Amino acid sequence: MSATRLIEPVVRFCAVITRHEAARQWAISCLADRWGQATIHSPEIPFEAGGYYTASMGSGLQKSLIAVAGFTDPGGLADWKNETNQWEQQYTESSHHEEERPLNLDPGYMTQAKLVLATTKDRDHRMYLRDGMFAEVTLTYVGKAWQHHRWTYPSYRTAAVAEFANQCRADLRQHLKETRQFRSHPQ
Repeated sequence: MSATRLIEPVVRFCAVITRHEAARQWAISCLADRWGQATIHSPEIPFEAGGYYTASMGSGLQKSLIAVAGFTDPGGLADWKNETNQWEQQYTESSHHEEERPLNLDPGYMTQAKLVLATTKDRDHRMYLRDGMFAEVTLTYVGKAWQHHRWTYPSYRTAAVAEFANQCRADLRQHLKETRQFRSHPQ
């Protein structure tokens, strides 16, 4: 019988998608207040989704990836998505933007080997978690480089995201070395 082994902690992050700088700053502040101080920021990346979000969010969307301090258990991914959905609703109700959805928050996590996103949308490559939430492995680390998949959104295929992922991975590896929390194979 297989024995369960230590699950390595992960770097928690959130993608902040908006065309409003006030919304971006509100989201970063919210993340810091509730999850921990931002430690790694990607630059703003043009967000293209084939027009999928234009009706609800407008055009000219930008995405920023924000990693937060600390390392955590990945089992909270569905909770994180429920929480960020509530934050989106809070912002929508308190802001005065014309769009029905001025802010989109997509939480995820980084391991040494993958970048995982939470989503409410089911597809053939997504695994159900619970509470209407799914997980997607968006990037994998293979041959010392981040590789995308056929389903990976264009904005995650960029050099800026690869650099963000490299920084997160390096921080995680340093933490695992210092704390000796590497998942090891049974002897």
